[in-house]
Formats: sequence, C-alpha cells, structure tokens
Amino acid sequence: MEARGTAAAPARGPARSGSLVVLTVVALLVTGCSGPQAGGTGSGWTAQADPSSGAAGASTTAQAGTSTSGGAPGPSGEAGASGTASAEPRPAATAAAWKTFADPARTVSFELPQDWIAQSVQPEDGTLPGALKIEVKKPDGTFMAALRTGLPPSSAECPEGSRRPYTVISSVPASPGASAGSGEGTIPPRVVFRVIQGYRYFGSYGITNVVGGTGNQACELRNTVRGPAGKGDWSFGDLVALRAFAPDEKVAPAKAFDTLGAAAAYAGESPDFANVQRMLMSLEIKN
Repeated sequence: MEARGTAAAPARGPARSGSLVVLTVVALLVTGCSGPQAGGTGSGWTAQADPSSGAAGASTTAQAGTSTSGGAPGPSGEAGASGTASAEPRPAATAAAWKTFADPARTVSFELPQDWIAQSVQPEDGTLPGALKIEVKKPDGTFMAALRTGLPPSSAECPEGSRRPYTVISSVPASPGASAGSGEGTIPPRVVFRVIQGYRYFGSYGITNVVGGTGNQACELRNTVRGPAGKGDWSFGDLVALRAFAPDEKVAPAKAFDTLGAAAAYAGESPDFANVQRMLMSLEIKN
C-alpha cells in the first residue's frame, strides 16, 4: 500500500549510558495520508518525559513489569524497582523522511521511515474473519515488525516451575485509538521493550495491555492488546509473544543479549529501535 509521510520533529541527542535506562515517549496518532517530506540536517523525533510519571506512573509501570532505572537485578529479575521516569535525553528517530501506511479500508494506519516497506500478507490460520497482517521490513529485507488483527485470545497455562525472570527496559503509554478490552490482568496500552532471562537475555518490543506476570516472572511476554468482545486481539511488534529460547532454537526476530546492560544500550542507542518506537507510537486503529 502506498503511503505518505509526515515531517519528523527536531531531534534531541541520543542517550549514552552503560546502565539501564527508562525510555518515555509521547503518544503520536496518525490519521489519513499525506505527502512524504524530508527532514533537514539533524531532524528526527524524540521522546519526552511523561509528566504523569510520579507515584501513579510508577504503579502503572509496575503492573506490566518494573521498568529499569539502574542498579543490579534483584531476586525477581527486576532492576530499579521504583520504575520512575528518567530525565535524560532520549534517542531520536534517525529517518529523515517518513510516510504513512493505511490499509485499503483505512481501518489501520501508522508512520514508518520513507525507505521501509509495509506489505499486507496472508494472516495466520485461526484468525477471525477480516483479520489483517501487515509486515514491515527495511529495504534489505530485514523484518522489523508486524501488525496483526483478529487474533484469538490466548489461554496458555504457566506452571510456576516454568516461569522465568523478566525485566521491562522501556514502558510508555500508547494511544492507538481502538477500544481495548479491560478486566483482570490488563492495563492501559503501552509500548514496551522487555527481556526475559534464559541462557541469554531475550528481548522483544511491541504494544500490550496484558500484565506480564506476577513478581516479574512469566512463561511468555505477550505483545498483544485485548480487543473488545468478538473483535479479537491485535498485536504490533516483532513477536506476538516472547519467551526464553532453548540453545538450539532460532531466536530472530527476537533480540539476544549477554547482559541487561547490553539490552538497555540497545534501547537507548540503536537507531533501529528509535525508528521502531516512533512507528509503534504512531499506530491508529479504528473500531
């Protein structure tokens, strides 16, 4: 689907830190299609501190899994248990020009870098009628994310002995426009980057309104948003669900890190992550 872009806001300097950081973002809604515009030198898009990230913000973050703010991992695999927002500069999206993808029925739209490719593909078996699957790739074919709608609700069991520690590296509010299901085990939608501990630290980004797990331990971390009854769930991220992989399993498109610090450095310094974060925050879904 041809898409068209929106000029990016001025960039701020990237965060340079070897410790864990909390990244916060302003929710960005995209409507319709407009012509692509190239940004000038140093142009980009950057997150701003969440003004609500006081005690209430920390409480909300903790429900999805505590965001990191430095310090060594605790017994539950979390670090910086306060979950408060950092005032440090945020990494800026590096793409100079952006476009907007919209499906033919204009039920979904989102921004992506001008040279990235968004393509509608066949949804997986088991999705609801009218479901969409849109894959986003870089020009060299590198998979970045997929938007999936009409997903059946998950009911996977998680025995206590199978749970693994996980850490939320970044967790910021999202406003995708669509009504989200509520109830036990849900929170307001957030764009997250989380890692779960196995033989390495495996990371994944996406939008979710599903609580990760009690005590920062889980069998899997779902990048899904529960939809209203009869509408199915939806997902926008690199994986629908992240888990600890076995040594002989394929990890991609999940990320693998040797330390939590390396995972935080990726979220704080990677141009790809900065661009993906903007893309996820720009999602708009119509009911």
